[in-house]
Amino acid sequence: MNPKNVVFKKLCKDKSVGVYMGRRDFVDRVDSVDPVDGVILVDLEALQGRKVFVTLSCTFRYGRDDMDVMGVAFRRELFLSTRQVYPPLMDRDKGVHTRIQAKLLRKLGDNAYPFFFEFPDNLPCSVALQPAPHDTGKKCAVEFEIQAFSAESQDAKIRKQSSVKLMIRKVQFAPECDGAVPSVEAARDFFSSDKALHVEARLDKEVFYHGEPIRVYVNVRNDSTKHVKNIVVSVDQVSTVVLYSNDSYVKSVAIEEFGDSVAAGATFQKVYTLLPLLAYNRERRGIALDGKLKHEDTNLASSSVIKEGVLKEVLGIMVSYRVMVKLVVGGLMGSSEHGVEVPFRLMHPKPDAVKDRQ
Repeated sequence: MNPKNVVFKKLCKDKSVGVYMGRRDFVDRVDSVDPVDGVILVDLEALQGRKVFVTLSCTFRYGRDDMDVMGVAFRRELFLSTRQVYPPLMDRDKGVHTRIQAKLLRKLGDNAYPFFFEFPDNLPCSVALQPAPHDTGKKCAVEFEIQAFSAESQDAKIRKQSSVKLMIRKVQFAPECDGAVPSVEAARDFFSSDKALHVEARLDKEVFYHGEPIRVYVNVRNDSTKHVKNIVVSVDQVSTVVLYSNDSYVKSVAIEEFGDSVAAGATFQKVYTLLPLLAYNRERRGIALDGKLKHEDTNLASSSVIKEGVLKEVLGIMVSYRVMVKLVVGGLMGSSEHGVEVPFRLMHPKPDAVKDRQ
C-alpha cells in the first residue's frame, strides 16, 4: 500500500483542474470495497465559466484499440460513474469527508472540492496479461481510472488540454485464515500390471503470499511393474478471459525437474520447494500480472476471489493457481505422464499480517 503522508496529484495542461488523492490502491474485501476518495482543485480564471466533473471508470481491453474489426470493439467499459464537483451540488463544509480529504481541503483552500465513489460489488480487480517484449500498443487488461475535466456540460466533448487522468488499482488481500490444507491423492492402473501406481501431493496451507516459497510434499508408492523415470513439479498460473471468448492461458511460472525416479515396487518421498516470481517470467507473453501503475513494478497476478452470486462473465480475467505433480512413466510404447494437481491461492498479505504469521 502507499506510504503514509504521500499525496498523488496531477494537473491538466490548461491548469483548470487538478486531481489530488492520498492513495491509489483500494482494497476489495469481497464483502465490501474501499470507497474512492479524493479532491479536485479548480482554477476559476482558467475555467472561464465551465463546469468541472470527475469520473470513475473500469475498462476491459482485449487486444489493442487498432484491432477493432467489423464494428466489434476490443475495449469495453465495465463501469462508468460521473459526478459534478464544480459548481458544487451541495455545501462543501457540510459533507462528510474522509481523513485525507479533510487534510487536503485545509491545505488546498477554498477552490478545492471533494469527490467520492463507491465500487459496485461485481467489478474485477486490476489485472493485465504481460505482452511480449516486441509487442506495441496497450495490453489486455482490466484497468481503473479517475478522470477530471472541465466542460460546458457533462455530455460535452472533453478537450484533452482540459482533462486529466490518474490510474488507480482495485486490489485484494489474503483472507485472515487459511482454508483446509490442500492434499490430493490418485492411483493409476496399467493393463500390464495387477497393481497400481499411487501418488500423493500436499501443501502446508491454502494461501501463500507473493514471494513466499511453496513446499510441495510428494509421496509415491509404486506397486506397479512400471518404472517412473522422472518427476516434474510445477506451479501453473491459469488465466481465463471470461468476458469475450473464455480463452484460458496455462503458464508454468515455477518448475522443478531433478530426474528423480521410482523403481517398480519401490516408494519415494521428497519435499520440493518452488518460488513463483515475476522476476523469473518477465519475458513471457501471456503471464497475468496484478494491475500496474506507471513507473511502478508489479508482481504475478493474485488469485481471484469472487463474491458469491456475482456472475463470472463480467469479471474480465479470472486467475487461479495450482501445483502440478507429473510422473513420467516408461513403457514399451514410449513414455506417458500421470499425476495430480493441487489448487492454492497466491495473494498479498493484509498490512501487518506478515508479522503475525511469522
